[in-house]
Amino acid sequence: MSSKEVKTALKSARDAIRNKEYKEALKHCKTVLKQEKNNYNAWVFIGVAAAELEQPDQAQGAYKKAAELEPEQLLAWQGLASLYEKCNQVNAKDDLPGVYQKLLDLYESADRQKWCDVCKKLVALYHQEKKHLEVARTWHRLIKTRQEDGADRQELYELWRKLSQLLAENIEDQNNETQQMLLTAFENALDLADNIPSEDHQVLYRNFIQCLSKFPHETTKLKKACEEMIAIYPTVQYPLEVICLYLIDSGSLTSEGHQYCCKLVEMNSKSGPGLIGLGIIALQDKKYEDAVRHLTEGLKESPVCIAGWCHLAEAQVKMHRPKEAILSCNQALKTIDNFGASGGNLHQKNLCLRLKAEALLKLSDGASSEEAVRTLDQVSDVDNTPGLLVLQGLACLNTGAVDKATKIMEDLVTSYPDLAEAHALEGRVHFTKKDYVQAEVSFQRALEKDAEVAEYHYQLGLTYWFMGEETRKDKTKALTHFLKAARLDAHMGKVFCYLGHYYRDVAGDRNRARGCYRKAFELDDNDAESGAAAVDLSLELEDTETALAILTAVTQKASAGAAKWAWLRRGLYHLKAGQHSQAVADLQAALRADPKDCNCWESLGEAYLSRGGYTTALKSFMKASELNPDSTYSVFKVAAIQQILGRYSEAIAQYQLIIKMKEDYVPALKGLGECHLLLGKVALVDFLDGKAVDYVEQALGYFTRALQHRADVSCLWKLVGDACTCLHPVSPSKVHVHVLGALLGQKEGQEVLKKEELLSLGGRCYGRALKLMSTSNTWCDLGINYYRQVQHLAETGSSMSDLTELLEKSLHCLKKAVRLDSNNHLHWNALGVVACYRGVGNYALAQHCFIKSIQAEQINAAAWTNLGVLYLATENIEQAHEAFKMAQSLDPSYLLCWIGQALIAERVGSYDTMDLFRHTTELSMHTEGAIGYAYWVCTTLQDKSNRETELYQYNILEMNAIPAAQGVLCKYVERIQNSASAFTMLGYLNEHLQLKKEAAEAYQRATTLLHSAEDQNTYNVAVRNWGRLLCSIGDYDRAIQAFKSTPLVELEDIIGFALALFMKGLYKESGSAYERALAVCKSEQDKAHILTAMAIVEYKQGKMDAAKSFLFKCSILKEPTAESLQALCALGLAMRDATLSKAALNELLKHIKRRNDYHSCLLMSAIYALQGHSVAVQRQVAKAVHSNPADPALWSLLSRIVAQYTQRSAKGGAVAGNVAHILDLNHGKKALLYTAVNQLAMGSSTAEDKSNTALKTIQKAAFLSPDDPAVWAGLMAACHADDKLALLNNTQPKRVDLYLALRSAVAASLKDKEILQNYNQSLEKWSFSQVVTGLIDTGKTSEAESLCTQSLKSNPDQPAVILLLRQVQCMSLLESQKPLPDAVLEELQKTVMSNSTSVPAWQWLAQVYQSQGMMGAAEMCYRKSLQVASQQGNWSGKLSSLLKLALLALEVCMANVSGDHWSSLVQEATSEALKVCFSPLAVFLQALLQFNRKMGARETRRLLERIVYQTGYPSSIVSAARWYLLRHLYAKDDPELIDVLVRNAETHGDKRILELNRKLSAQ
Repeated sequence: MSSKEVKTALKSARDAIRNKEYKEALKHCKTVLKQEKNNYNAWVFIGVAAAELEQPDQAQGAYKKAAELEPEQLLAWQGLASLYEKCNQVNAKDDLPGVYQKLLDLYESADRQKWCDVCKKLVALYHQEKKHLEVARTWHRLIKTRQEDGADRQELYELWRKLSQLLAENIEDQNNETQQMLLTAFENALDLADNIPSEDHQVLYRNFIQCLSKFPHETTKLKKACEEMIAIYPTVQYPLEVICLYLIDSGSLTSEGHQYCCKLVEMNSKSGPGLIGLGIIALQDKKYEDAVRHLTEGLKESPVCIAGWCHLAEAQVKMHRPKEAILSCNQALKTIDNFGASGGNLHQKNLCLRLKAEALLKLSDGASSEEAVRTLDQVSDVDNTPGLLVLQGLACLNTGAVDKATKIMEDLVTSYPDLAEAHALEGRVHFTKKDYVQAEVSFQRALEKDAEVAEYHYQLGLTYWFMGEETRKDKTKALTHFLKAARLDAHMGKVFCYLGHYYRDVAGDRNRARGCYRKAFELDDNDAESGAAAVDLSLELEDTETALAILTAVTQKASAGAAKWAWLRRGLYHLKAGQHSQAVADLQAALRADPKDCNCWESLGEAYLSRGGYTTALKSFMKASELNPDSTYSVFKVAAIQQILGRYSEAIAQYQLIIKMKEDYVPALKGLGECHLLLGKVALVDFLDGKAVDYVEQALGYFTRALQHRADVSCLWKLVGDACTCLHPVSPSKVHVHVLGALLGQKEGQEVLKKEELLSLGGRCYGRALKLMSTSNTWCDLGINYYRQVQHLAETGSSMSDLTELLEKSLHCLKKAVRLDSNNHLHWNALGVVACYRGVGNYALAQHCFIKSIQAEQINAAAWTNLGVLYLATENIEQAHEAFKMAQSLDPSYLLCWIGQALIAERVGSYDTMDLFRHTTELSMHTEGAIGYAYWVCTTLQDKSNRETELYQYNILEMNAIPAAQGVLCKYVERIQNSASAFTMLGYLNEHLQLKKEAAEAYQRATTLLHSAEDQNTYNVAVRNWGRLLCSIGDYDRAIQAFKSTPLVELEDIIGFALALFMKGLYKESGSAYERALAVCKSEQDKAHILTAMAIVEYKQGKMDAAKSFLFKCSILKEPTAESLQALCALGLAMRDATLSKAALNELLKHIKRRNDYHSCLLMSAIYALQGHSVAVQRQVAKAVHSNPADPALWSLLSRIVAQYTQRSAKGGAVAGNVAHILDLNHGKKALLYTAVNQLAMGSSTAEDKSNTALKTIQKAAFLSPDDPAVWAGLMAACHADDKLALLNNTQPKRVDLYLALRSAVAASLKDKEILQNYNQSLEKWSFSQVVTGLIDTGKTSEAESLCTQSLKSNPDQPAVILLLRQVQCMSLLESQKPLPDAVLEELQKTVMSNSTSVPAWQWLAQVYQSQGMMGAAEMCYRKSLQVASQQGNWSGKLSSLLKLALLALEVCMANVSGDHWSSLVQEATSEALKVCFSPLAVFLQALLQFNRKMGARETRRLLERIVYQTGYPSSIVSAARWYLLRHLYAKDDPELIDVLVRNAETHGDKRILELNRKLSAQ
């Protein structure tokens, strides 16, 4: 290609680029390059086109190739620069500065404007890459070029300003050349500025000064710049702040600096640098308060001023504010750490650490001193600085390291003998060692070196304060140095504290002392000692306002758990002022500060107590007592509060603790006496008179002990009088009180006082109290005492003339009390009561007194009640009713007004009488209310005609009147023991409650009281009642004697006498007595009863015909009684004459309304039982239950009948027993036994019961009826069944050792029981047999044999015991598995024949034959047992015999013995068993028989699956059936059914089957 073609191609390429056809351009360029590889323009065009086609690498390569070809040509470099500017690649940015440099070289001579543009681009690139030096040099080159080009002043100003802006970032990190260029830029810009002053110029100056402030070496320029700016801009704060901070940091704050600071503060009162500067100047002038104030305010505005924090800490240390100084030092150190600790900052850090150490040492506690040691360790070059070594020594002293401190001190004294601080440290060491003489010498040396240090004077004064006795007495030297210290350092609070001590304790000047304490506390508000002393002295000087102001100021700013002393004192102040709630709050705050201060707890208790918070006060005093067990006061207050709260027993225990510590502590003795007296009064309210007497006796003992120490205390004598008088309601027979001789004027010993003597002693004690202090209350108590003496003497039969003097004394004392305190309603009331007494009878005076009492106290139920009694006594019924009504409205719970209303109702014949008396007994116990209610209850009970009325149902049944009346009457006769009618009513009520022994005792008391009475008929009635009850409780001899003491004329007496003789067993005499009664008897019904009784007497003598004759006589009377017909029916049963019994029962049913009641049902079922109709027996009782489902006796009878006759219905029997127990506990006691027996009879169902229901039921029955031998026998059976179940479950029996103990319990229960002898003997034999069986089952054969042998020795004729003995003896022979000799078998057969009616005996013999291989003989024995069971109607015996027979036959079949006999026997026995009842075992035996015949037959699988998959089969039988079914299925190779069976086994947890499955599947 020619050169022309090349030019044409280049032109085409240029046109293509111009037309944006970049690919065409590339083609043309490539054409050129094929011809000329080094064509500059072609490479440039390729670069342009590639760049536009976004192919930067190709474009870069092209441009670089062109630049290499002609490096002095601009196009390639311009293209490369443009490419790099657009490209974001890293290498492009790295290469761009070089490109710009090349362009600068090319443009420098060619185009100055483009050179400047490229220069600015290069600077921007350097600035972006933070190459500050290159920025500075390049921009400086630009400025120089523009200067050469003749740029104007404004342009140059803008260029220098721009340079200052470009270099203003990260000034501290730039090198010196860059920093100098920056300063030059600022200086030139400031020189070139035209508008002065102006906003831009001000900003530029500010930036210049800010830049200079960052260069520590340019301080001169900084100061000059600030001064120049101040001159130009005198109102601008910034230069002033900068120069102030500079002067502050440099430590050269002179007068000139002071002027700057003042000027700055004038301009801005909150200027941080200005305030800090003023604070430093104030510190230099020792104006510490101003310094702290200025520095604190300044640092709020300039918190990063390290010098400010250091100076603030120094000022705070000077002002003895160590905690604040520590905070300031910490802030300074934190700021230093943030800015780095180099150069000047390192010096400031050491200074801060030193100040912090000094402040920590001023706190004086060990923790602070240890921190001070750690702080000093951070100071550089600490070992070479004497001042720091002194601080180390002081820290060691405070932490207890005296030896280390001594070592430091000795080194300092040796190295720096002229250092005052060293000698001061020496003095501190000696002072710590209590070597005050040497301490004095050392401190004096320190003062010689520097006499202007307040601390040295203080320490020397302190040394004199604690020096020997002479110095202690004369503390003038100490005072002198304390005063000097106070003069030198007016901020040292501890000096003023000791000055206060001096003026208070030595000089006795309390005013000056208070001033010193207040000064000390003002200087250091943490000085609790000074504050407390200032408050205490203010209170002593009666300046409560000052004291309260101090306390309020402290508590307001105190944090939680602080300022305990202030809270405590303010709490005590409020307590004294009666502001209880505020006192509580303050004392609680004090306790938050120190929860273990017993004094605070005591004070808090007093505060609670003063506002009535007894419970919280009690807790407070108890806490105080815990903290200080030796504090008598705390324990006493605990006891006193418990006494107030009515916890008398606890109070007594606390008082006893005090007496153990201090026997003569009278308040505790008084408290003990009061508690016992109060307990006695409580006992009197509860009618526990014996207890009350005992308590009063103890109270008198304690009061006497107290009087031995303080006989001059009036209240003790009054309390003795109260104790003696309070027993006035107690029966004289119970009052025998032991009183110490000291109380009776004797020196020693004690006397027993009766009631009269005790009341008289009470009067004398009241008189003694009046001699010591005459009070209206004591006069009133004395008057009441005389009145009680009168009452007692009147009860004992004294004449009225003997009582007149005492009544007059009583009236005189009560009038005296009224004169002394006419506003006391109690005095008027007491005077009115005495005036009403029959020996006085002054009703007008009494009425006047009661009215005056009401006027004195409007809410006065007692006075209204007494007024009502007065009106009632004077027959003013309506007025009495109104008075009682008023009393009720005032106090509805006041008992006596209700009794008054009841008496009015009784008098007017109201139906509400009984209700009112009942209400009085519900409110509280009172003799009048008790006897009234008991009378009306007994009267209602005696009226037999009202049983169906609503009044009787409500008053007697619904209100439980009988037990309620009996309860109150028991208390009545305890208090009033001479009322025969009360004892008679009590006996009557006890009879109704079946409390026969108690009734007999009550009747006996009535008989004793009536023995000498004139009314012989009443006496006879009482004896009759007594004899009847004696007969009921089995005391027949005394009953006979009681009836003999009567004339035996009345029918009731004769019948009672006859009954007593009958019960004694004197049947002939009883019959004679009944004949005598028959002769006296007039009523047909009574005759029938007597004839029935005579028939029973004849029956007891064995005269059946005579008995039958008497009963037939009864039946032919016009009105035969149900009792006689019942007796006739029972006689028929006893004679086993079913016809007679049935006829009598039919006749009985004609005469009774309820045909299915308990007795008729019992008789009918007995008749069916006599006839052998067991099912009819159950049906009869079930029918009666259906007719009377609410009768617990019938449910109990049903449960018993089921257990005895129809065991197959045992589940229903158990339910019936439970129902009986729920309906009535009395019948339920026996029903529990029947329930347990039925549960045992349920057999397999009980075996599945994991909760041992039968055992638990019988245990409950034993708990409720421990005297019933049948219950203990049932418990034995339940234990035996439980042990058997344990053996079946492969577990150990739990109760193997109980059998002998239970047999002993049965024997003990049977002892002395003469009724039902045959039943008792049978029960005892059964329990013996059960014990032996249990011993055999548990392997204790030797014990069983010994027991049988012992029984046979006492009575050889016991076939059952002989059988048991043979069973025991045979066990060892059978276990040896040797054939038994024929002689032994013959002996065993004879033994069983002697017990031929025993089903278990034949079964046992069958088992023996079976063990010997004598299967035929075994079969015969089982058949014999089956025969016996069938004859006896023994359902369980029949079933067991059939099953055992089937098992025997199956065993033979499985032994593969030929013949069909045994297999048919299995089938026959199991079929018969299933006829008796459903038996799972019988079904299983049939399945096993089929399995043995044809293991793989379908019938075999059907029978086994029936047991496995149907419900109702015991788990043991189901498990065995699974075992055989699994074998059958493997034999049939049926994997599907095998899987079903295995899953069933897994569901029921049958591990045995799972193991068998693994074994069979592995074969």
